[in-house]
Amino acid sequence: MYRIAIAQHDFPVGAVESNRQLAQSLRDRAAALGANLLITPELALSGYPPEDLLFRPGFQARIEQALEQLAAEPRTTDLLIGHPAREGGQLYNCASWFGPAGLQARARKQRLPNYTVFDEKRYFTESHGTCVVDSGGLRIGVLICEDAWFTEPAAEAVAAGADLLLVLNASPYHQGKHAIRADVLGRRARATGLPLIYCNLVGGQDDLLFDGSSLLFDAAGQVQARAPAFDEHLLIVEVEKNASGTRCHALDWPALVVEPPEAEVYRALVRATADYVRKNGFTRVLLGLSGGIDSALTLAIAVDALGPDRVMALLMPSRYTAELSNQEAFAQAKMQGVRAEMLPIEAPFQAFLDTLAPLFAELPTDTTEENLQSRCRGVLLMALSNKFGSLLLTTGNKSEMAVGYATIYGDMCGGFAPLKDIYKTQVYALARWRNSLSPVIPRAVIDRPPSAELRENQTDQDSLPAYAELDDILRRFIEHDQPRPEIVAAGHDPDTVARVAGLVLRNEYKRRQSAPGPRVTARSFGRDRRFPISSGYR
Repeated sequence: MYRIAIAQHDFPVGAVESNRQLAQSLRDRAAALGANLLITPELALSGYPPEDLLFRPGFQARIEQALEQLAAEPRTTDLLIGHPAREGGQLYNCASWFGPAGLQARARKQRLPNYTVFDEKRYFTESHGTCVVDSGGLRIGVLICEDAWFTEPAAEAVAAGADLLLVLNASPYHQGKHAIRADVLGRRARATGLPLIYCNLVGGQDDLLFDGSSLLFDAAGQVQARAPAFDEHLLIVEVEKNASGTRCHALDWPALVVEPPEAEVYRALVRATADYVRKNGFTRVLLGLSGGIDSALTLAIAVDALGPDRVMALLMPSRYTAELSNQEAFAQAKMQGVRAEMLPIEAPFQAFLDTLAPLFAELPTDTTEENLQSRCRGVLLMALSNKFGSLLLTTGNKSEMAVGYATIYGDMCGGFAPLKDIYKTQVYALARWRNSLSPVIPRAVIDRPPSAELRENQTDQDSLPAYAELDDILRRFIEHDQPRPEIVAAGHDPDTVARVAGLVLRNEYKRRQSAPGPRVTARSFGRDRRFPISSGYR
């Protein structure tokens, strides 16, 4: 019987030595569980994606040093680990198999993704030929991520007599990705007639989030086991080969719990926030708590990610802030055990108005004065962030960022935006779901009409369509690239569609200056949607 251990773990970008140590530690744990082989995710030594670190000679030197150490420190359990490698003047995305005698084989990635969030052709060279390794009486084919999305690499493994396919991955999460992966990988296993083991990275990396969700397929392409998303696990698969073929069995994998979509997305945001804070050297966060739904959900995410003792909330009421907003903000902070302080902005706001009065004389009041309030808050929050070394979380959502319903250098100030890829309607759904576990967001916050509270009796719908309508238009325009006539044909008013599309295009400059946030849709604002700021396109 042959046992394979799957390292569904977080291997942070750039942390070459600690990633090597983690691989060796997991290798020792795998040996204690009787595993013959430990497999890691794609580019585990460098972390994924290493981006322009790959252009630095010193970085590749660290990789080579780590590989030499792995070869010089053998274990009873073999190791298949992903890493970049420079060969013949070219850089390849590789996976090296280390056995008792050191390096036994090396696979090179054959197909390089260059779409959505992927930019691998900027760094790597495509290779040819699938690596098949003899181990424990098995012939094991090694594929690296995108290789499994094409028929030829797996077919080459079959032609070379492979009994089993291993796929090392760094596959980013978005909603619906599980079904896409299962379909592609299931077809690959079915076409080859071989069991397939899929090992995926887990953890947040800037705006990307890797969910793990490692998979085991039988030779008929059926999912035999799937690991829970967003958690680190060392998973064991038992492989048996006989005259009738090769069979794999998952040993003691954690049980999967069927959960609603909101649960998966919420856990994604919590994991992304916790990892961003930790990987950037922060121990605490702070945020502005307005009594509105966005900041309320952001606070809940922060507390679930870090604990209440590492989160601080600031209430910054203005002359237009309703007393209900202050009451509910304090109520939520108390419910979650978070320190909350109030810093009214009336004095700095009036000081700005007085200073500008000579230049604004006889000009009507407009959004300038509204934005000044937001910028007063941004200044105070950034001062506290600087003074106490806390990461400032911004609280804006995707709907607002899409149409520019946010103040640059105001409420957009901050280092991380947990809700950046969450539409407003989904903000409400996530808040209701989180409250179904335990009450953390006051009911009045969820029920009240959304408002920026920058003028008397203001609501968001004074200047925006209803969020259900707005979000449907935005999804069609942003994620599906539907032309305006097609969106109108789906039942939307032509003038509203034209206005929303115009707002999205005009506000690219704001989004370029916004904090990073976790990608949870198939088309987020960031690396997979690159529109020019200066453009005559309308």
